[in-house]
Amino acid sequence: MNVIVIMLDSFRQDHVSYYGWDGCPLKTPNLDAFSGEAVVFDNVYPENLPTLPVRTDLMTGQCGLINRSWRSLGETDVTASEIFRKEGYLTAIIADTYHLFKPGQNYHRGFDIFHWIRGAEYDNCRAGQLKHLRLEDHVNDKMDDHWKRIVLTALRNLDGRVAPEDFPCWQTVTKTLEVLEDARTAGKPIFLWLDTFQPHEPWCPPAKFDTFGDPDYDGAKIIMPPGGMAADWATDAEIRRTRSLYAGEAAYIDWCLGKLLTGMRQMGYMDDSVVVILSDHGHPLADHGKFLKGPDRMYSELLKVPFIVRLPGGDCGGKRATDLGRFADLLPTLLDLTGLSGNAREMSGKSLRASLEGSGRSPYEATISGYFRALPRCLRNERYSYIAFGEGGNQLYDLTSDPRERTNIIADKTEVAEDLLGRFGAIYFASEHKPKGVQGTFEVADTSLG
Repeated sequence: MNVIVIMLDSFRQDHVSYYGWDGCPLKTPNLDAFSGEAVVFDNVYPENLPTLPVRTDLMTGQCGLINRSWRSLGETDVTASEIFRKEGYLTAIIADTYHLFKPGQNYHRGFDIFHWIRGAEYDNCRAGQLKHLRLEDHVNDKMDDHWKRIVLTALRNLDGRVAPEDFPCWQTVTKTLEVLEDARTAGKPIFLWLDTFQPHEPWCPPAKFDTFGDPDYDGAKIIMPPGGMAADWATDAEIRRTRSLYAGEAAYIDWCLGKLLTGMRQMGYMDDSVVVILSDHGHPLADHGKFLKGPDRMYSELLKVPFIVRLPGGDCGGKRATDLGRFADLLPTLLDLTGLSGNAREMSGKSLRASLEGSGRSPYEATISGYFRALPRCLRNERYSYIAFGEGGNQLYDLTSDPRERTNIIADKTEVAEDLLGRFGAIYFASEHKPKGVQGTFEVADTSLG
């Protein structure tokens, strides 16, 4: 059995039309068709945010929320690629997520084949003046010079990209299909990890997908909204326009997946592979007052992601699983499905095979999510979400009746909050760091070129 993992960075669950969220701004026909042949999980959550800590949990089956910040793979980490290679698999990673291949990160360890696609976000691979784009068209007067330099770094990578085929996601998909075609002659099964950074910002979809905004809007095309601050730097029209750009990115990703899934089907991979499509986290679009990720934005727009598992031949397809799961469960589940679960004995994650096949329930009564270096924490069961800020102002939401978390019911449901809080020890709330600036520590560009 082949194993293929398709990681889409920053893809919100409510932008996959199959999930059926009210207010979903687009249709995702290729993801929907895939979902109809798969088991769709509603409540599998990232625990240790953001980008690289999430991938470490996924690739190792270990959760690092209480002991691991953003860092490279360590000497003693045991990864999916190393396990599958030792078990006789050909292993391959194709990625345009540039954090994986920054010097010293080592996320290609254990892969027989690796291909890096350059030019996403702040990937410093271009310098000089813009030839086709203008900085002033993508910022407004309320953005400071520091943020404008950050936007300029991203614009350099976008400059000259026009057709859908010019963007990293398409190039990653194309290279993946080449690797999969070659692998059919290798005489062994393949473990392949595709990792695309889109729809992560900057949100600049190809023109044919930029169709979700007001056609009469004539303001700035803000592809990189500042995070960590209230969105009063933008007008309502600018906020709507920026949200429309994210929707366009999601539509573009779905289109790219159409090429990938069609090619995989033609080569027979849909018959003899377990295929997983997921995202590392969602992305706030000022739903609760701020754009971008951050420790103080522990709502569903950040935590609810597509997590879709298709078994060979579409077995068990068409099911919806509400069971709780954690990202550290991905690798134990894949090892269980491939008959290699003896490799998962020391992992903190647990196999979700029973939930996948409908033969049992989740092993969890609650999950917890956050940033290692900052409070708050978000504690969830299948119905409720409790956000513990650590300094008062805690919040509780009923996700069944209020999925977009508009009404804080903690005053009326203190026993629910206390029950969730009581399932996790003090070590999960021991951080003394403040949320402000944490995300920038991880992802804000070195702007020395501009």
